[in-house]
Amino acid sequence: MRAVSARPLEGGVREAVLHEDFVYVDEAVPGVRWDAKYATWDNFTGRPVDGYLVNRIVGTRALCAALGRARDKAAESGFGLLLWDGYRPQRAVDRFLEWSRQPEDGLTKERHYPRIERTEMFARGYVAEKSGHSRGSTVDLTLYDLATGELAPMGGDHDLMDAVSHHGAPGIAEEAARHRLRLRSVMEASGFRAYACEWWHYTLEDEPYPETYFDFPVG
Repeated sequence: MRAVSARPLEGGVREAVLHEDFVYVDEAVPGVRWDAKYATWDNFTGRPVDGYLVNRIVGTRALCAALGRARDKAAESGFGLLLWDGYRPQRAVDRFLEWSRQPEDGLTKERHYPRIERTEMFARGYVAEKSGHSRGSTVDLTLYDLATGELAPMGGDHDLMDAVSHHGAPGIAEEAARHRLRLRSVMEASGFRAYACEWWHYTLEDEPYPETYFDFPVG
């Protein structure tokens, strides 16, 4: 397996070079929408995260083939897929760990971790020091209505680190619970497995690199 890093360009700018078995999801799976949250200021750290150079989603070819099946299956019920994250460089995970040890500033607490301390995120299973995302075959995603473009209500936002985000959480509105079940049905029928603590998180059952944690940047 060849090493992959970033290629220097003129003026000191560096262009990310993908691993040969990784592709941009928007090119490999036409019709999906994306908003790579960790490339933006709209995430639980409150700023763009190390390793995300552009707002695009990357994944293995196997992941994209399965996402194509999920896209088609969701469309049968009038829904599309919106991706928030795919492959995650290990340097981004390392940044999450560093951030969790910094003093609380309150900037993102109410939205993303209202009932826990940031130091608890790893112990409670919302963030991992070795993330399945870094293996290239895990995605964070939701459904949207193909007719209106509106996101399907899910009873909580992406990266809400709270029991309300768990599969089967009590107190979820009927419509949101139905949408969570629809997403799970679509993904499991397409070869993915769910993660109990996060309704948006799915990993390919037969992932091609189950023991490898990559660290090339997304760019």
